[in-house]
Amino acid sequence: MSSSIGSSSTSAGLSTSAGLTYTGERFEHYFGDFIQKYGFHDMCSGGFYPFETLEEHWAYWSRYIYINRYLDAPKPVYNDLLKLVQDKDYFVLTTNVDHCFQKAGFQKKQLFYTQGDYGLWQCSKPCHQKTYDNEFVVKKMFTEQKNMKIPSELVPHCPICGAPMSMNLRADITFVEDEGWYTAAAQYENFLHKHQGQHILYLELGVGNNTSGIIKYPFRKMTYQNPKAVYACINLLDSYCPKEIQEQTICISRDVGMVLNELSR
Repeated sequence: MSSSIGSSSTSAGLSTSAGLTYTGERFEHYFGDFIQKYGFHDMCSGGFYPFETLEEHWAYWSRYIYINRYLDAPKPVYNDLLKLVQDKDYFVLTTNVDHCFQKAGFQKKQLFYTQGDYGLWQCSKPCHQKTYDNEFVVKKMFTEQKNMKIPSELVPHCPICGAPMSMNLRADITFVEDEGWYTAAAQYENFLHKHQGQHILYLELGVGNNTSGIIKYPFRKMTYQNPKAVYACINLLDSYCPKEIQEQTICISRDVGMVLNELSR
C-alpha cells in the first residue's frame, strides 16, 4: 500500500502530541519575563506582538525558534511514525514548520513543508524570492540576549536591500516560496499523479480546521474520486469524515502519539 501522509499545523496535532506545546509550563519556563511584562498567554500571541525595537523582537523570536526548531521534541512521536512508513512508498504533506520530520529521519525529497520553516529567514519586503538559514545567528541571539534584548549587531537585515529580515512563515502575502518550495511542490504532485487510481492511504494526523483547505479537504476529495483509496483520520478532537466516503474511512478519536506508538510496537 502506498502512503500519502498529512500532518497538522504547528499549534496542534502531531507536534503537540510530541510535546512541542505552546502554552503552560514549557511556555512559562522560556518566556516568564515576557509573560510578566506583556501578559502573553501563549507563544503565538507574543510572536505577533508589535515590539518597539527589533532587539526585543528578535530576543523573543530567537527563543521561539530555538526551542521549537533546534531542540528535539520531548516525545518520539515522529520516530514512531517513521517506523510505520519507512519501508513504504510515502510522501508527507505538512503545514508544520518545526522541522521535526527531517530531524526524525524522513527523507527531504519525500516532504513538502507548505507553510515555511522556523529555520529560515527572508527579506521582509520581500525584494527577492530567496530564503536564508538562521541556525548560527539564532543560537547566538539565544545565548547573548540580556534584559529581553539581543545585541544590535545581531539584528538580521536583507543582504540585497538592507530591509529587516522576517520569518519564512506563511502569515501574509509577503511569504517567499523559494526554489526549494517549488521543488517540493512538484515532487508532491508527481507522487499523487504516480498513484492516481491506485490503492492508496491518505493518512491525516492531527489536522485542525485552520489549515483544512491544504490537507483535510483535498484528502477527502481524492478519496471520493478513487474507490481504491482509504482515508484515515487520527485526531483527539476532530476525527470526522463526510458520509460520501464513510465506507472508505477510518476515524480514530485519540491522541496521535499514543496511537502511533501502539502501531509501531
